[in-house]
This record gives sequence, structure tokens and C-alpha cells, in this order.
Amino acid sequence: MGGLTGALNISLGSLQVDEDAIATSANNVANADTPGYSRQIANLAETAPITIGNIQFGTGVTLQSVTSTRDSILDLRVNQETQLQGQLNAFISDGQQIQSLFNETGGTGLQAPLTAFFTSLSQLSANPSDTNTRQGVLTAADNLATAFNQTSANLSSLQSTTNLGVTQTVSQINTLTTQLATLNTQIASSTGAGQNPGPLVDQRQLLLNQLSNLVDVSEINAGNGNITLTTSAGAPLVVGGQSFALTTQVNATTGQQDVYSQGTDITTQIASGQLAGQIQIRDQEIPALQNSLDTLAFNFANAVNTQNAAGFDLNGNAGGNFFTPPATVAGAAAGLSVAITDPTLIAASQDGQSGDNANANALLALQNQNIVSGQTPLNYYSGIVFKIGNDVSSAQASEQSGSAVLQQIQNLQGGVSDVDQNEEAGKLVQFQSAYEASAEVATTVNTLLQDTINIIAL
Repeated sequence: MGGLTGALNISLGSLQVDEDAIATSANNVANADTPGYSRQIANLAETAPITIGNIQFGTGVTLQSVTSTRDSILDLRVNQETQLQGQLNAFISDGQQIQSLFNETGGTGLQAPLTAFFTSLSQLSANPSDTNTRQGVLTAADNLATAFNQTSANLSSLQSTTNLGVTQTVSQINTLTTQLATLNTQIASSTGAGQNPGPLVDQRQLLLNQLSNLVDVSEINAGNGNITLTTSAGAPLVVGGQSFALTTQVNATTGQQDVYSQGTDITTQIASGQLAGQIQIRDQEIPALQNSLDTLAFNFANAVNTQNAAGFDLNGNAGGNFFTPPATVAGAAAGLSVAITDPTLIAASQDGQSGDNANANALLALQNQNIVSGQTPLNYYSGIVFKIGNDVSSAQASEQSGSAVLQQIQNLQGGVSDVDQNEEAGKLVQFQSAYEASAEVATTVNTLLQDTINIIAL
């Protein structure tokens, strides 16, 4: 290719390449605010020259490829940090709901009814034969039992809600893995055909980030644009164009939904993501608090019953159970109730005399005795409140620290992939100038060709 015809072909080819380059920059500008979009670059290359005689002639320029700018290491780090943030955010959200059940300043919790119960015993000690004062003790006891019942029921309700959340999260995971498998196939096809898979990779990375928020994901490059996704423990999620759905199944022992992969229970293997945070709250935090609450109710009720049985009621009869005796620690808080309705049956006397208050004082003294796992009732309850508060506070501190790290990585990621409007404006001017110059060359060469044709025709 030489002479005027060659020059014309070179200029026309340059026009097409400049048009494509302008379109690439225009697309970058249009998608500057599109979530997950990665800046595209038009890669221009000189076409192979030809040799005529001893002279080489250039043949112009070609658009070799359009590629998206990504840093796979930064993408991976974003996904890893997102997994941790997903777990912490889920734990904090549910943990704060648990905290609200023990908000003493807000009027919930057991501290106030516990204190009120012992206050009523103090009033009974001052006037052991007064029926109204005795009724006040029963009322305070009923309120305390109701507080135990409600707190236990609320914990169970939160556990059920979190259990439902587990099944919903698993459903979301399956939706995303199905979409990722489809994109895997499309990317492999596009890569195999020599096309730019960048937009598809952007979509996949956006979905992968959403998946990372839900569950721990391990990513393996399978070649040809494909990735293989598993949980960190190796449970398959996406292999090539195939997705592997997680399922849930009721655990006969706990009554909660366990997570299965290909028939294997992987509940305890979920390491991070929202699903891990939900499982942690459901299977660890709430059962631990429920057990502590039951332990308090069991030991408190038995201690009061034992002391009440050691005295005599207003009629001079031996005292009996004050609370309905809990059969076991498990369920003690949920089933706690006052066993008597007649205020005269409170055993305030130690010697059988109606005016004696010795046993009322002994009941009151339980307030300061280590009757619950080596602690006083209020101190033991304070430990329950401290635990949930400390757990949530620690999670919040970790979330804030992790959020700062994630933001730093996202900033680095943005420096690689985000669209710089000023840079694209400069490129548009550059390509526009190149296009105008190529057009001028084409016009000049065309004029020369016409002049040549006219000369030959004479």
C-alpha cells in the first residue's frame, strides 16, 4: 500500500480509530457515577508496515483493544473487608435489639423489679403483720416474675426473628450466585471471542461485593475470564457457569435452621459476612444470655423458697414455696411464677408469732448473699447487662476500625478504576484534534486524487 491510495486508506482508518477512541471516552464520562463501573482505555497500536523495494511504508493505526482498568488485588481486598463488615453490622444490629431488653434507664430490664421486690420485703420487715404490706410483697413478686417471663420471651422472639433472617440471607446468596454463574459464562464467551469483557466483569465484581457482604467468599481464577467461588471452608458456590445453592434445614435439637451445602451441614463453618453475624447472635449470644437469665431465675426462686419454708406464715403455719419451684435451669425464667396468692402465707416469722419479723429479715438478706453462681442477685444480673453491652461495644469498635480500612482500600481502588472527568475531557480534545487532522489529510489526498484523474483524462 503506497502512494495516494495508501495515504487515503491510512487517513480513513485513522478517522475510524479516533471515532472509537472518542466513543470510549464519552462512555467513561457517561458512566462516571455508575456503581461498579471501571474506566475503559482505548489501546491504539501502529499497524504493521509494508516494504516496497528497499523502503518501508507505514500503514496507519488500529484500535487494538478496549480494556477496563481494574486491580484484582484491590478488588479481592475490598471483598475480604466487606465480609468482615457484613458480619459486624449484622451482629451490632441484632445486638442492639438485645440491649434494648436490658435498658434500665429506659424502663426495661430486671434491676428495677428486683430492687422493688427487696424493698417490699424491707417494708414487710417493718410491719410483718400488716396485710396490705404483705400484698405489696406479692405484687412486687408478680411484677418480678412477669419481668423474667417477658425478657425471656423477648429473647426467644429475637432468636426466631434472627433465625428467619438466616433463611432470607441464604435465599439472597442463592440469587447472587445464580447471577454470577450466568456472568461467568458470558465473560468466558466474550473473552474467547476476543471481545472486551470489561462491562461484564464490572457487573460480576459488583455482585461479588454484594455476595461478600452476605457470606465469606473465597475466589479462585479459573482462567478464560472464569472465577470459582467457594466459602472459606470450601463449600462450592459458583464453578464456571454452574451455581450451587445453599439450603436450610431445621435442627431437631435446637429448632433453628441450619445451613447446608450439597447435603453437608456447614452452619458452624460460616466464618464471616452477614450470615455469620446472624448465626453468631442466634446460636451463641442469645442462648448464652438466656442461660444466664434462667440461672438467675432458678437460683433466686429456690433461695427464696428455701428461706420462706424456714419460717412461719401469719397463721402460725410452716411456710411453703413462695415461687413455683422451677424443675430445671432451662426455662426457669420463662416459667417463673408466684406460687401463693394469699398474703397471709408469706412466712415473715421465725418463731410462729404474728409480730415476729426474723424470717422477713432473712428473706431481705438474700439481696446481699451470693446465691447465684457465687454472686448476689443484682451483681449477677449486672454481669448479664455488662456482657451484652461489652459484646456490642467491642463489635462497634471493630466495625469502625474495619470501616476505615475498607474506605482506604476503596479509595485506592477508585484511584485505579474511577473516571477522572478532567482526564477524559483532555482525551476528548486530543482525539478530536487527531480526528480533524485525519479528516484534513483525507480531504487533501482526495483532492490530489481528483487532480491526478483529471490530468490523466486530458
